[in-house]
Amino acid sequence: MLGAMKVPEYARFDAIALARLVATGEVSARELVEAALTGLDAHDPALGALVRRHDELARRQAEAVSPGSSPLAGVPTLLKDLGVRLAGVPTGNGTRHLQNGASDTSSTCVQRLLDAGLTIVGQSNTAELGLSYTTEPKDLFPTRNPWDRTRTAGGSSGGSAAAVAAGIVPLAHASDGGGSIRVPASCCGLVGLKPSRGRVPVGPVTGEAWSGLAGNGVVSRSVRDTAAALDVMAGWEPGDPYAAPTQNAPYLTAMDHAPGRLRIALSTDWSAELPSAPACRAAAEDAGRLLENLGHIVAPAAPAFDRDAFRSAFLDVVGAHAFTDLNAIMQAAANRRWAPGDFAPAVEAIAAHGRDAGVEAHLHGRETLQRTARTVGRFLVDTDLFLTPTLAQLPPKLGVLDDESEGVWALHARQGAFSPFTGLANATGEPAISLPLFWSDGLPVGVMLHAPLGREDRLLQVARQCEQARPWFDARP
Repeated sequence: MLGAMKVPEYARFDAIALARLVATGEVSARELVEAALTGLDAHDPALGALVRRHDELARRQAEAVSPGSSPLAGVPTLLKDLGVRLAGVPTGNGTRHLQNGASDTSSTCVQRLLDAGLTIVGQSNTAELGLSYTTEPKDLFPTRNPWDRTRTAGGSSGGSAAAVAAGIVPLAHASDGGGSIRVPASCCGLVGLKPSRGRVPVGPVTGEAWSGLAGNGVVSRSVRDTAAALDVMAGWEPGDPYAAPTQNAPYLTAMDHAPGRLRIALSTDWSAELPSAPACRAAAEDAGRLLENLGHIVAPAAPAFDRDAFRSAFLDVVGAHAFTDLNAIMQAAANRRWAPGDFAPAVEAIAAHGRDAGVEAHLHGRETLQRTARTVGRFLVDTDLFLTPTLAQLPPKLGVLDDESEGVWALHARQGAFSPFTGLANATGEPAISLPLFWSDGLPVGVMLHAPLGREDRLLQVARQCEQARPWFDARP
């Protein structure tokens, strides 16, 4: 028996390894909760990863765990404090207006985590309403990158990513509407998979999030943890507006199957106007060489579509949802519509754009994104995977991506230049994964693989190959 597990011991294991210790009786789920809480005490004051702790709730959940009932039974985790509900506690969505009202039900994906025996030790910090690639909500506090605490951990799932990178929990819930799983995964040196649209339900209260752009997943330190978490959360729910193609085997099993010799397209720059920084370009090129060494065929190529029209359409769609969300929040909180000053200026600017552009722009925006999805889908008929940098720039200092001194639209342009690649998979509904295969100046630099709809298995198989060829688990802040 390990007895009271110390934090350094705890952080040496991924989630599956911890669950096996619980299954064999070497450690209890309660001891893992205590190790996670000790890690929170030690690291979170400097990181700002959590907005809400659930010490006693997690202890009660741990006592109810059935060891060995799932590959993740007994593992401590976090919920991102955005878009998902845990019965009995608030979901704050990164704004001061929603910090107090307790949810009366749990989201489907959250309940599936609980049913699999995971324990929820807290809720992680997020950008306000998920509308930023950095986790610096004006109403709360910034999340710092464990690799360099002066830099952003990414957004909007920055709290989850910082906590996993720091070893507080081995995996954490995250969500992604334009890159919000993959951006912080890249910034913090983690595995970040955005599943196919419809793979993980967003219900039971919500049918779709951001017109189908957003969905749930996790950030983790190992490919197998990501596969196991997807097995837990995946599966169509009655009433869902989308259904992902059926998976043929558990992802944890499929992960170890050889994917065959794949055709992989490599692109290092979003466009001539938005080139990648040298380190980000080098990361993608280095990944291409690694994949060639693994037996795959890698060649320069990219789907052809109007990049500017795509970015404009994305803003039109998200802006319409932001406008609706701000009004709904203020109606619930103060029985009135949104007014300037209620939210961060950058958030209000997106909502104002949605209001001023109107419903026609929103609908045309959806059509443009759907046309882009058809173009990319056809591209991926003769190409098995699309490889790019995850980000076009290294994680900047805190405040840079949130700097409004030059106006909010300059801020949004800066964020778009930071992460131009990630939104494409949200528009197409296809899965994409960020992998920590490269470092520059002591900072992780993620590379991203984008697969055809429903082919999370292919992504995980190739990710597993890369992980075995170039292990990253022991790379720690």
